[in-house]
Amino acid sequence: MANQQHLDLLKQNVHTWNQWRQEHSDIRPDLSGSDLAWACLSNADLSGVDLSGVDFTWADLYRANLIRANLSQANLSGADLSGTHLCRANLCGADLNGTLLYRANLRDADLSETNLQKAVLEETVLN
Repeated sequence: MANQQHLDLLKQNVHTWNQWRQEHSDIRPDLSGSDLAWACLSNADLSGVDLSGVDFTWADLYRANLIRANLSQANLSGADLSGTHLCRANLCGADLNGTLLYRANLRDADLSETNLQKAVLEETVLN
């Protein structure tokens, strides 16, 4: 279950969230199971965050840092992940149906049982 303080910080704005992440680099945020549908999280530092089971339907994650994030069972359908860094991210069982992954970096990401139906993978790094 998500840590409510972490969720409240993220919902304030991306700048406040990123600043908090820099000042508290020793904390691994837990946003698991949160409803972040339609959220504007462009350029957010979500690296290493537990995002398992999060609803990111139609969210804007343009150029977000999701390196080593746990996105297992997350719903990212219709989300914009263009230019997003997903290196070593856990996307096991995630729903990326219709997700925009243009120029996203998925190097060493776990895509097992991931739904990539209708996902836009143009210029996406997958190896």
